[in-house]
Amino acid sequence: MNHENPTVEWLGLTFNLSNVLMLFITCLVVFLIAFVSTRRMQLKPTGMQNFMEWIMDFVKGIIKNNMDWKTGGRFHVLGITLLMFVFVANVLGLPFAITWDHKLWWKSPTADPTITLTLAAMVVILTHYYGIKLLGLKEYGSGYLKPMPFLFPLKIIEEFANTLTLGLRLYGNIYAGEVLIGLIASLGAGSIFGFAGALVPALAWQGFSLFIGAIQAFIFVMLSMVYMAHKVNTDH
Repeated sequence: MNHENPTVEWLGLTFNLSNVLMLFITCLVVFLIAFVSTRRMQLKPTGMQNFMEWIMDFVKGIIKNNMDWKTGGRFHVLGITLLMFVFVANVLGLPFAITWDHKLWWKSPTADPTITLTLAAMVVILTHYYGIKLLGLKEYGSGYLKPMPFLFPLKIIEEFANTLTLGLRLYGNIYAGEVLIGLIASLGAGSIFGFAGALVPALAWQGFSLFIGAIQAFIFVMLSMVYMAHKVNTDH
């Protein structure tokens, strides 16, 4: 598990090539799923179209549980994209990890806190943007002074706390799963008996990690819509 990240410096910035590669693959997989699911639309959905419509209804239900559809409908595509992206990113590193020259190239991108915190920051920034867009700067800004102005510093701290908890929760769960899979795999690398003994726990944990990846994607989207609702609804 003690592998380095492949990095390169460009214009004074350091880029993690593993993150760049895995994010590209994640985007490609999500695009292919969406393309295949909508390539031949039918009145009676079957196969991948049925799967995509289920995802759309699922995300719609999350949004309607937090805000009225007239307001929340504009976030439907955002929720679908986040759900598919985060889930695919969560499970990419489950089957295996690829290392070359002592550098880890293949992993789940959400097992890196830089990725998850960036996603969380993007969501929080979007909540501010839509809050100002829908309510106006004056009304939106006054929300930080309610119910009492002296709570303003706490509300600022809350914004940073939301970003940290949204990103670190996702990172911690996915990273811990990959670490345990790596430990189980190392136990089975010594001999044929070790391999036989580690095979069942490895398969069981991969199945459980797949479930955890789906749950974490759902939690990420649900909390994103909760934060969005708090910004765009006047009754919060």
